[in-house]
Amino acid sequence: MTAKILGIGCCVPNGAIEQQESSDFAIRTLNASEKMLRRIQLLYRRTGIERRHSVLINSDPNSTDGFRRFYPQASNESDRGPSTATRIERYAKEAPTLALDAATRALDTSGIAPRSITHIITVSCTGFDAPGIEIALIDRLGLPRTTQRIQVGFMGCHAAINALRVANGLVSENKDYRILICSVELCSLHYQYGNASDHLVSNALFADGAAAIVLSSSEDAKSQDPSHDDRHTDQPTAGYLKGTQSFLIDNSRELMTWKIGNNGFEMSLSAKVPSLIEENLPHYIDTFLENHKTCRKSIGGWAVHPGGTRVLGAVEKSIGLDSQQLAISREVLKKNGNMSSATLLFILKLFQERQVPKPWVLLGFGPGLEIESALID
Repeated sequence: MTAKILGIGCCVPNGAIEQQESSDFAIRTLNASEKMLRRIQLLYRRTGIERRHSVLINSDPNSTDGFRRFYPQASNESDRGPSTATRIERYAKEAPTLALDAATRALDTSGIAPRSITHIITVSCTGFDAPGIEIALIDRLGLPRTTQRIQVGFMGCHAAINALRVANGLVSENKDYRILICSVELCSLHYQYGNASDHLVSNALFADGAAAIVLSSSEDAKSQDPSHDDRHTDQPTAGYLKGTQSFLIDNSRELMTWKIGNNGFEMSLSAKVPSLIEENLPHYIDTFLENHKTCRKSIGGWAVHPGGTRVLGAVEKSIGLDSQQLAISREVLKKNGNMSSATLLFILKLFQERQVPKPWVLLGFGPGLEIESALID
């Protein structure tokens, strides 16, 4: 048995900020010098992003007052903005609502009744709270009180693949299991003050979003049974999860990190990451595909996490893709920014809607430096 994808739902907060305005905000908030001003402007232009969404921005899409109130201008050179406690308090308030929206959309497109869900897997690396998002979803969606809960936490941009791996293991255990995965990331709560290069890069890339996916066993007959208490839909199955794989690159431990600081979660990202991807990805991906009796030329869609334009360029170069093959990854980055773990599911949703030929490969990169992949057919 393998996991069958029945429905995907994605959402972003109502409020958004254009990348040019985001650049201006960074310059004002950080009291940027003339030299730093030019550096920030160039960095933001090169991201390939047009706009990003944030729970901090008022529901009026044209107002960024909420963002400015949460992140006032630095009072001095040592000012690092709101405390971690303040940021996590806002996460606890905002994350359940966004997660509920995504989960509701996924369930609606799946045709699965909420009361038939057996497991919920929540994914996030941008906040912690207990009782957490999964309890809120059980209450607000009307999931069974017996729903079993699993949290994939602090694993970064590839964590949706880790969650899919867990779901695949569960349905192989019991064909009657039905699983809701919900990823919610509020990256804008971890905006960093100061002029450290890593912080400037993360400020320019990351954004808020949530995505959910409903899965059952490939042998689940209930979802096709009109007599069963489900809400039937004409939406085709998104695909079957054929397998996943991980690869930890040697001597890369400090090249991408995500740590809890006194003023939010702090990311470090080395400029060496793209070159390491170029060096290690070809052998890794070929081995993965050979294990599933296929090859690069047979792949219809490459769902690559857009960690940034340089990461996408490294993937293209290393495994011989043309720019059109990663057009959807670039589109998601352009319209939404990097939403950490939720981003891959946004790409997967567009693959489904646009009927991209299968099989599909999902690729994500995260702290370690770790490569995670999944094959969907």
